[in-house]
Amino acid sequence: MIVEWNAHMFSRDLDAYPFHPRAAYTPGPAHLAADPLADYLARMDGLGIDRAVLVHPEPYGDDHRLVLDCLRREPERLLGTALFYPDDPAGPQKLADLVAQEPRIIALRFHAHRGKEQYLQSFDDPGVVALWRAAAELGLIVELHIGPNYAAQAAARIAGHPDTPVLIDHLAEPHMGSAVEFADVLDLARFPQVYMKLSGLNHFAKDGPLYTSAQPFTRWVASAFGPDRLVWGSGTPQIVDAHLAHWSEADRAQVKGGNLARLLNLRG
Repeated sequence: MIVEWNAHMFSRDLDAYPFHPRAAYTPGPAHLAADPLADYLARMDGLGIDRAVLVHPEPYGDDHRLVLDCLRREPERLLGTALFYPDDPAGPQKLADLVAQEPRIIALRFHAHRGKEQYLQSFDDPGVVALWRAAAELGLIVELHIGPNYAAQAAARIAGHPDTPVLIDHLAEPHMGSAVEFADVLDLARFPQVYMKLSGLNHFAKDGPLYTSAQPFTRWVASAFGPDRLVWGSGTPQIVDAHLAHWSEADRAQVKGGNLARLLNLRG
């Protein structure tokens, strides 16, 4: 089974799906589609992706109408993530209400890296602590879109919730930190509930579609997390074969979808 955890939906219908007043960025017209779900389903079929997790994108803030509509239209193949603001005291209750409304929301995403300080200053912030606790109580996965400089901070929250799986996005955006800070990212591999996503290679490498110039780095990260806690997302699943050719076919299959299928209790 091939499972992708990565896709953002952006709609051209800004009346039905307006961008949030607190949007950290807004996508350009080229990223807006009349029917983004239909486009993504065609991508799934073209690449042989069996299941997918739609990542609710920052421009919509805590307004989840678009991802909810996508989940309703394609209930068998898709799951979704949520985003709430740590400085909103009502965030934990809003999260609980959202999951009650749509149980296919399976993760809460935090953003924390250089240039995104508007979401949180520290993983010790009371709002972060409350949202993480709410996610744990709801049985959700915590998705961390962090830069290397936040890894050491995140460790305390991870340690405090050993039964809550954590997925680190985009190899922890290595270009946004130093080598010393990235050592803190690799240190998170000591927690058995932490997974790393082999994604976002285009954020720092330019030789797409396979980005093999980054192979020494990706193999370094892969060796830290191992074949049971590395998952693929973005680009083509052939990236897994190109970067991890030294692993067995069975191990690469785990990265392409087996690990997420297990984590999300998916069946073919």
